[in-house]
Amino acid sequence: MNILVTGGAGYIGSVLVPKLLQAGHAVTVLDNFMFNQPTLAECCSYDAFQVERGDCRDQATMERLVAKADVIIPLAALVGAPLCKIDPVGAQTINQDAVEMLCRIASKDQRILMPVSNSGYGIGEKAKACTEESPLRPLSLYGVTKVNAETAVLQRENSATFRLATVFGMSPRMRLDLLVNDFTYRALRDRAVVIFEGHFKRNYIHIQDVARVFLHALENFEAMRGRPYNVGLDDANLSKLELCALIQRHVPGFTYLEAPIGEDPDKRDYIVSNARLASTGFVTQWSLDRGIRELLKGYVILRDSRYGNV
Repeated sequence: MNILVTGGAGYIGSVLVPKLLQAGHAVTVLDNFMFNQPTLAECCSYDAFQVERGDCRDQATMERLVAKADVIIPLAALVGAPLCKIDPVGAQTINQDAVEMLCRIASKDQRILMPVSNSGYGIGEKAKACTEESPLRPLSLYGVTKVNAETAVLQRENSATFRLATVFGMSPRMRLDLLVNDFTYRALRDRAVVIFEGHFKRNYIHIQDVARVFLHALENFEAMRGRPYNVGLDDANLSKLELCALIQRHVPGFTYLEAPIGEDPDKRDYIVSNARLASTGFVTQWSLDRGIRELLKGYVILRDSRYGNV
């Protein structure tokens, strides 16, 4: 298939795009390369790979690129409540308005596969898992824009959305601000972390399994279209304190404590059921333990010491 991926040089795209090419698809990436990341350099050896520097909000650019696509995967977004708070105009225009524009210019025969966030569930009900039928209660601008964008995508017949749990794992365009990645890095480098809202639970998913979900959906699209899917690990509905205890088993000497030093703007405190996705035949391959082992190896290579003297 001819696949257009916006934001394809980001954290998820840098893992997904090579997998799409390896599977034999032709891939065009549109990205503004705001972090000057060379993460898709290896993809340039594929004749079926094309890349363009540009903005997903530019309608003329999108109309030209969408016209050539069988499938569009809109990854371009300002991800996370803190970044959206810094740039609320960018959050609105990239996370929501650009997706709504895409839905207008795409033909009914073109497929859209879009990742969103399960942070849209907000504060869940105690001991009751959030399913795709649970009410969406987004609290931050990030959550609101992603929920509204998902609504626009699912109004089309030829679409599916993926409500991603908190993603973790190594990527060529690495993010150290994601919870598992952050805590594992602090465990290795600082040997300590201070936690707020330590009993808040959330779900997790490895970035390799996120990429595999898109490939799975391409292969099973007729059975999956028109619906949202939670994407997470059923055995990883864990609180922050439980996550730290798990990391501690991999990093002896790591200590952690809880203090009222902050709060989650999305108030993410819920457990999630991923049964709908499992019913399509998808099986995750990466546990939290495996992902933490991967991160610890990756952090031997990656050191965020740009601003230190030692």
